[in-house]
Amino acid sequence: MPNLSVIIPDSLVRILNNAVARRATSPDSLVTAALSQYFQSGRHRAYQISTSAALVQGVSEGAVSSRKLLANGDFGLGTFEHLDGEMVVLDGIIYQVRGDGTVEARRDDFQIPFAVVSRFQPDGNFEVRDTSSLDDLERACDPHRESENLFYALRVDGVFERMHTRAVKAASKGTQLLAAAETQPEFRFKDIEGTLVCVWSPRYSSSFSIPGFHFHFISKDRTKGGHVLDCSAKALRVGIQTLFEYDVRLPEAGSFLKENLAVDTTKDLQEAE
Repeated sequence: MPNLSVIIPDSLVRILNNAVARRATSPDSLVTAALSQYFQSGRHRAYQISTSAALVQGVSEGAVSSRKLLANGDFGLGTFEHLDGEMVVLDGIIYQVRGDGTVEARRDDFQIPFAVVSRFQPDGNFEVRDTSSLDDLERACDPHRESENLFYALRVDGVFERMHTRAVKAASKGTQLLAAAETQPEFRFKDIEGTLVCVWSPRYSSSFSIPGFHFHFISKDRTKGGHVLDCSAKALRVGIQTLFEYDVRLPEAGSFLKENLAVDTTKDLQEAE
């Protein structure tokens, strides 16, 4: 990745260092986000590593580095090599929710098999009240999507009366997603504050993305999370971003090149999710 050396005033250095400490992120991530916002670069762009169909078929080797992922977005979700947990990308930090329920902020540079991120800049904000289920939340968000044919990123913040998540355990190489999901641990939390990270994809994208709403959760204290199975809340704040530029990066080596990806994995994906 290119390096850029610049001279900035001491006052900006202090602001940058304070922001890095406050958000527990890196100067690279913050500067990239600031420049992207200033130049309106990638405001409606999603960046994806590999495809959902490949993941369902057991292609779970790392394909792109975490450093490159964060250079293309600060908000999103995915998984880790050999399905070792659920990925939540929030404010430029990658969190790993493992099968034992622990959460780790990953600051090392590692390889990622599947993820979708955007440079989150909401086009609109709204409130959702009295949601008794995940289905309720999805129905409340639906009217704010202007098309069934575009992609969307949604950030949902608030206190959840009930949160039900799961996290897949690490599997042996080549294990298909449906088989790994059969033994996934589930977690239930009550009265927990946190954030839902969501990507909504159109139905026609099922060969490379996960159709419909795909929610991952991370608690405010960053100690709990996972793929969301259900939730309820009295009041939530939602930001929504329209994504009409979709950049998919395919693995250049490994089992992706040999796996039969022509099969329809829609049913297995629905069961696993």
